[in-house]
Amino acid sequence: MMQLKLTSQANTRVNLMPFVTLGIALISISFAPIFIRLSEVELGANGTVFNRLCIFFMVFGLAQTIRQRFYSPETISIESALTPTHWLLLLLVGLMSIASLGLWAISLQYTSVANCMLLNNMTPIFTSLTAWLLFKKQFDTKFIFGMILALSGAIFLGLEDLQGTNGHLIGDFYALLSAVFLGMYFLIVEQLRSRFSATTILLWRCGIGSFLLLPFVLLTEGKLFPHTWQTWLAVIGLGIISEGLGQRLLAYSLDQFSSSFIAMFLLLEPIVSAMLAWLIFAEGLTSITGLGFLIILTGIYLAQSSESAVHES
Repeated sequence: MMQLKLTSQANTRVNLMPFVTLGIALISISFAPIFIRLSEVELGANGTVFNRLCIFFMVFGLAQTIRQRFYSPETISIESALTPTHWLLLLLVGLMSIASLGLWAISLQYTSVANCMLLNNMTPIFTSLTAWLLFKKQFDTKFIFGMILALSGAIFLGLEDLQGTNGHLIGDFYALLSAVFLGMYFLIVEQLRSRFSATTILLWRCGIGSFLLLPFVLLTEGKLFPHTWQTWLAVIGLGIISEGLGQRLLAYSLDQFSSSFIAMFLLLEPIVSAMLAWLIFAEGLTSITGLGFLIILTGIYLAQSSESAVHES
């Protein structure tokens, strides 16, 4: 009996680790609005994104090069013998990512932040719908109900922010399209995780993104890199914490969870960001924020107990 209890406790600890990893990823990504606010005192929106991607690419690219130089080839053989499909998916990782980020930045020029956040919360719907259409993935009743509940909480929070805002149709369209591309990005990463490490996938994302953003930033904003140390700390935080820790752990988690569940879990990001802003900038928190958090968390709890939340090899 004692042995059975110990085994059960050990299994519980093991099963909790993927959720701990996902929680760390969520907190790391939620720091992004804080860093962006500090960075955009000096840099433009696209310049901030460029520095975020470029810093990750340089730091983790160097680390990957050192790893491949000093470790035996057997440890990285999983990333050899690429097929044309692999090359295409790696290219699409960068294109989908930068398309989502770019459309998000453009949408903010035409509509309110509240509208953008509300429409971007539709990402789980697009991720699940595309997974069903392209990969014939089936979703059980428990997962669908959990997703509806989590989305209801996110929309509930978004409607509070919409008070007194005037959106424009073209900006709303760009925000919705950004959510579509973000959902596609999660699906592609989920497919690649059976073949590549999370770091390799993120290097492709950041390498392609940096390359595409470079001429755009030079032509539209003129300023590529920051000059003050405060802004340098902000973009380094974006590159190392939000991208290097947050996005990389998200990609790592896609080896355990389905892309639809990851997209749903990220509905908590605005709430965590609001809590961080409360701690750092003393911004106010309302009871509605707490209620929305409970609704989203309940939906996520229901969805995670479903087989549809698990990554399918």
